[in-house]
Parts: sequence; structure tokens; C-alpha cells
Amino acid sequence: MTLLLQISDPHFGTERPAVVEALLRLAAEEKPDLAVLSGDITQRARRTQFAAARAFVDRLGAMPVLAVPGNHDIPLFNVFARVLRPYANHRRAFGADLEPVFESRDLLVIGLNTARVSRHTDGEVSATQIERVARRLLRASPAQLRVVVMHHPVASVTPEDTRNLLHGREAAIRRWAQAGIDLIVGGHIHLPYVLPLASRMDIARPVWAVQAGTAVSTRMRARISNSVNLIRYEAGEPDGRKAVVTRYDYDETRDTFVPMLRNELDLADLLKTPSTDYARATGSS
Repeated sequence: MTLLLQISDPHFGTERPAVVEALLRLAAEEKPDLAVLSGDITQRARRTQFAAARAFVDRLGAMPVLAVPGNHDIPLFNVFARVLRPYANHRRAFGADLEPVFESRDLLVIGLNTARVSRHTDGEVSATQIERVARRLLRASPAQLRVVVMHHPVASVTPEDTRNLLHGREAAIRRWAQAGIDLIVGGHIHLPYVLPLASRMDIARPVWAVQAGTAVSTRMRARISNSVNLIRYEAGEPDGRKAVVTRYDYDETRDTFVPMLRNELDLADLLKTPSTDYARATGSS
């Protein structure tokens, strides 16, 4: 079993210390194989805020961490920095690569930068990014859970959130579905949910949008508590590939993160019958 911890929109600079400590305890108890930070790591992209985020990540322990920027991770008020060095502080804290990739026997997780200097809050995916991700997905093994991590959402559950959806999302979803994607993981709107995209997009294989709320920030939405997602994945036979997304909410009374909602996800069974795209990419057809 492989375990992935999704932490989104922590907005360091507005973090709640008690919730930070509770999240560290959850990570220590669950021992995920990978933690992903799906953007808006800081509130205003300041060096001190990134330093606080880095200190938090270092306290997670020895587990690998994959981090992508959000719109809040680009300076807003420092125009010089926004134009000429928009990701300087992010790179100082998390490395030069804004689109890191993590791979293990059971996981392929591809980071994607959807933040744009030219846009205030909206996100965008380019044709070049779409194709680069698709090519990497095609090289995945049939046993791997294929995940793209970005900041901006590709599907919404409320009419008011449609304005927050990723520009270029439909082309991306269709191309990545052809290439074998399983999950598109994001944040931005501080609203946790899991949505099937196949019926919405009329695509041939199961693809899921997995959204997380704000992990530790005071910037909570309505009555939704701080929350994170734990994604469990089983690659083995005889039942095929299985994924379960469990949302954990911070409980004020108990000062701990507790399981709130569990989603069992149908995945394409690539273990028994490799997809045409995979067979073509590997020469196994």
C-alpha cells in the first residue's frame, strides 16, 4: 500500500500554530510515502513566509515532498520582483524546479505550475505543458498511480467557483486521459471535494479531480475546517488497482485531524490489459 498526503493552501503567514502541530502529528502517525504541496504555500510570497513553510516541511521528517507554486507564491505588491524574479523565494525554499516529478514503483506524481505572472488569481496550462505531461504519463508503468499536482481546479461543485477554473483545462483533461492519468490534484478555492471527470467530459477512462481545503491557514471558507487529503493506493492483484481518498478535518475540540469523508475511486485496470497508448509508448504491443 502506498500513501500520499495532500497539503494545499497552507498560506504560511496566516498559519494557525495549533493546526500546524496537529498536522505534523498526523503525518508522524500515518507516515505517508510522499507529501505534496499543491500551491499557495505562502500568503504573500515573502522570504520569511517561505522560510516558515520550509521549516514545516523539514519537520515532516524524511519523507519526500513535492511542491508546486500557487498564485499567492508570486509577489503581489513588489512589482519589480513579480516581473523579474517571481519565483525567487519559492526556489530558495523548495529548489529550482517549479514542476518536479516523483516516481516510485507504485507512484508517478507530476508537478505542474499553473500560476502566471500576467494573471492575478487565475491559472493557466499551456499546450506545451499539456504535451510534456502527456509524454511523461505515457512512460508510466501499468502498476503506477498516475497523478498530476497543480494549484488551480479543473472542475467545480458550485456555480460561483466556475470563474476559478483552470484556463485550458478541457484540452488538458482530454489529452491526459488518453495518456492514462488517474488523478488531478489541486486546491486554490479552499473547498475539498472529489469529482469524477469521465461523465462530465465524455472521456473513455476514469479520471478524478481531487481538491483539498486550506491545510493550516486562518483563511477558511465558510464553515469548512482546515483539511488535508490522504490518498491510499493498492496496485496489486487480484482486485486490480484501488485508490481511496480520505479527507481529514481539524477538530477544534480534540485538537487533532480526524477522518471526515472517504471516497473509493474506480481506476482503469491497467494491470491486466495495458492501454493502447502505454503499449505503443513502450513497444509492448
